[in-house]
Amino acid sequence: MSKVLIINGSPHLNGNVSVAVSELVKTFTENEVETEVINVGTKDIRGCIACFKCYETGKCVFDDIVNETAPKFEQADGLIVASPVYYASANATLVAFLQRLFYSTHFDKSMKLGASVVVARRGGCSATFDELNKFFTISNMPVVSSQYWNSVHGRTPGEAVKDEEGLQTMRTLARNMSFLIKSIKLGKETFGLPEKEEKIMTHFIN
Repeated sequence: MSKVLIINGSPHLNGNVSVAVSELVKTFTENEVETEVINVGTKDIRGCIACFKCYETGKCVFDDIVNETAPKFEQADGLIVASPVYYASANATLVAFLQRLFYSTHFDKSMKLGASVVVARRGGCSATFDELNKFFTISNMPVVSSQYWNSVHGRTPGEAVKDEEGLQTMRTLARNMSFLIKSIKLGKETFGLPEKEEKIMTHFIN
């Protein structure tokens, strides 16, 4: 069965990010796609220190929820990252988690699907949406779209249930990702993955 991993970056487990995530989970279930939600917003997660130990050991030097999530990420067909908007950017704890997760996992992420979901009272959604999508676009992960940028609005806990357009955007996103997961599986069986060249790393100073 296909599976999508959903990372909830909010420290408020019954807040408006959870409203958006619940709508995703419901729709994935309707489309026979398994989901697992991992809540990281309340965790004590430090940032990457560029020690490069993960190249020696295959995992991050800080043995926490990042290393617990890594094998689940490897097995998943898709990854959705959901964040509240703080100062027109993602939750700092979530960003620390993602930087270490993506950098310390060296498996091929090609054709895993990615999508970001952002929740705000009012502004900053587009900037946060762009920030999170960069994790996918540097990793050969196609980004799944919806009928609008993947944002839901609400201020007080639970208020997001009133954002009918935002919740419809979540349902459309889940349906699109479900379809693409199944389509990519068929494509892999028929054509395999795209050919990959040896990676070139260019530095801009001599």
